[in-house]
Amino acid sequence: MATVFERVRDIAADKLSVEPDDIQLESSFTEDLEADSLDVVELIMALEEEFGGNDDTPLEISDEDAETLNTVQDVVDYLGTKGVGDE
Repeated sequence: MATVFERVRDIAADKLSVEPDDIQLESSFTEDLEADSLDVVELIMALEEEFGGNDDTPLEISDEDAETLNTVQDVVDYLGTKGVGDE
């Protein structure tokens, strides 16, 4: 089963058109992966969809929270606070 990191990495690779192997926990979305503001919005939406579970337990990442998610590690840690763990 995929870990949270692997799932986040795969989503980021898809949305940012980079190779999964180029994405590490410490990778910055804007600096290392060259995401612009639209890329980040699309990434957040994809994360909400992937980790939202179902209609009974949606994941909504507020704008304030999204502003703090600068690295892959930030996202993995944030998801952990929302009860998301490795499968």
